Amino acid sequence: MSFDPYEFDRGYASSQGDTIGQYTAKTFLWMVLGLLVTFGVAVGCWVTQLASHILIWYPAVSLVVLVATLVLSITMVRRIEKMRVGTAIAMFVTFSALFGFTMSIYFWRYSLESLGFSFLLTAVYFGALAAYGYLTKRDLSSLRVILFSGLIFLVVFGLLSMFIPGLDMFDRIVCLIGIAVFLGYTAYDTQRIKAFYNYYSASPEMLAKASIFSALQLYLDFVNLFLYLLRFLGNKRN
Repeated sequence: MSFDPYEFDRGYASSQGDTIGQYTAKTFLWMVLGLLVTFGVAVGCWVTQLASHILIWYPAVSLVVLVATLVLSITMVRRIEKMRVGTAIAMFVTFSALFGFTMSIYFWRYSLESLGFSFLLTAVYFGALAAYGYLTKRDLSSLRVILFSGLIFLVVFGLLSMFIPGLDMFDRIVCLIGIAVFLGYTAYDTQRIKAFYNYYSASPEMLAKASIFSALQLYLDFVNLFLYLLRFLGNKRN
């Protein structure tokens, strides 16, 4: 995005008629919808064994899906101001469905007990940090550089671990860093909902698109927090 919504006053009222509480609730509902689509697709692929069959015969499919999800995510970030509301919704749902295929792989790697426990723990931690981000009076924009640096570290480490097997010994430390990073992003992105609300209050259409964009950010925070907690706490299947 080419603007910094933190620069704007947070007391501005929405011309759309929604209060900040209602707007925030709608944003979280979009996030929940994305999670339902993702886990629905993941369970469907696991039950039908579709993911395992496809990965056996076409190993490159997982890479194609990963690239597709990244392209959709970047496209939403760069073109959110120009695309229609319906297009933003369609891309968000498509992104959630594609990521569900990737998520189904974890259903084969970890026990159902580990998946369930990690999901519940993610929901508790995510809820606590989202509440903090919404209620705190502290400006969390100062965390942006720290969180982004942590995210870059996680990406670089993930790429290096694909080529240097010995890095696996640091996996638990990296998982702790990942958990901390996405807990921080949860609070930061929740507070940014208010900033988007104030910035786009004069344009109901842009406000709706900003809600989808915020839902995508929160969705990614939840999913990544879940995956790092699962890797840290989960028991892999034999």
